[in-house]
Amino acid sequence: MAGRGHKTEVELLIHSASELVTVAGASYRPKRGAELRDIGIIPDGAVAAAGGRIVAVGPTPAVNERVRVGDKTVVIDASGKTVMPGFVDPHTHLVHAGSREFELSMRLEGRSYLDILAQGGGILHTVQATRRASLAELVAQARRRLDTMLAHGTTTVEAKSGYGLSTESELRMLEAVQELAKDHPVRLVPTFMGAHAVPPEYRGNAGAFVDLVVHEMLPAVARQGIAAFCDVFCEEGVFTVAQSRRILEAGAALGMRPKVHADEIVSLGGAELAADVGAISADHLVHVSEEGIRRLAAAGVVAVLLPATTLFLMGRQYAPARAMIEAEVPVALATDCNPGSSPTESMQLVVALACLCLRMLPAEAVAAATINAAHAIGRAREVGSLEEGKRADVVVLGAPSHQFIPYKPGINLVETVIIDGQVVLERRAGG
Repeated sequence: MAGRGHKTEVELLIHSASELVTVAGASYRPKRGAELRDIGIIPDGAVAAAGGRIVAVGPTPAVNERVRVGDKTVVIDASGKTVMPGFVDPHTHLVHAGSREFELSMRLEGRSYLDILAQGGGILHTVQATRRASLAELVAQARRRLDTMLAHGTTTVEAKSGYGLSTESELRMLEAVQELAKDHPVRLVPTFMGAHAVPPEYRGNAGAFVDLVVHEMLPAVARQGIAAFCDVFCEEGVFTVAQSRRILEAGAALGMRPKVHADEIVSLGGAELAADVGAISADHLVHVSEEGIRRLAAAGVVAVLLPATTLFLMGRQYAPARAMIEAEVPVALATDCNPGSSPTESMQLVVALACLCLRMLPAEAVAAATINAAHAIGRAREVGSLEEGKRADVVVLGAPSHQFIPYKPGINLVETVIIDGQVVLERRAGG
């Protein structure tokens, strides 16, 4: 037993967890195949932090032997509760103005997307609202969404532009992300997605808009120095594979690693493109081909699946998660939080849908929503698991095991959220 003088004084100690879910051992490459089921559960577990970093993880008696509690140490008794890494949401459209709740009734009445678009709905409705919004308005609206994400246990969020579709408004969206990052506890990772749709002023001339993205938008974003990734909606009726490749390669040349909205509506070859250009992730993949799955696995591209989007759009076909897991594609999960097709901020709901709709096991879904999600945004060496040296981003759930997340869909189980070793939110689970 180490002497008291050799113990590390800690700022945070969480002990006696019914389940401590570490999701350990995958910081350098994402979990694949059967590895997804191994989420490193420690009964009667404990985790301790100092200086914002995890300094000890393990069974409570073993952690107690290594750490010392001081007068200012925050001590949390997690008896009967689950302790796990904060959720990582690797695909969101966090920043936008307005909402589109009126579209749901239209869809329920059987109207198509084109019908809704003709009646003032669809993505261009959000583009108009976002273009009109000031920076302060964009920040205020996004902050409310981010607060909800935090309340549901999300501690790292990827945030895309893409509802401005002009250089000025796209830069303003990214500036809004930058403003939020200054004082909000949730860690933000910005993505440029100027190629989200063809704006009305370029209707019928998508090639000219691609020229604008490549020659004006991307250089302006690079000068701003904020976007880590460049995303594109590679889809029938939006951007072709060739146009998408051009945009992604131009972004990569300016230091923005590719991401791809791929094969959501039809099997266009977006997954294959993601593999070709070395994308960090390919997202949606509802209609991914067998060849696309094979190529994603070979290239190690993370497949980010978005079951809440399919549910909200009342789709009959979900992304083939089981086929991808069996092919050893690294699978992650995300909300796709956006005003049109997935207006949810809850990764707990997404984990439940992954089990109920994608046939993923609870453990697989938890790994996909934490460490693999962190890999999808290049942050896995810092967040996504509870391991010594990583950032102390931790959630305490008012439930005895991780299996309660899909077992109680629609119920917020979060009691405590910790980011960088500091308690940033406390609530009563289910409240």
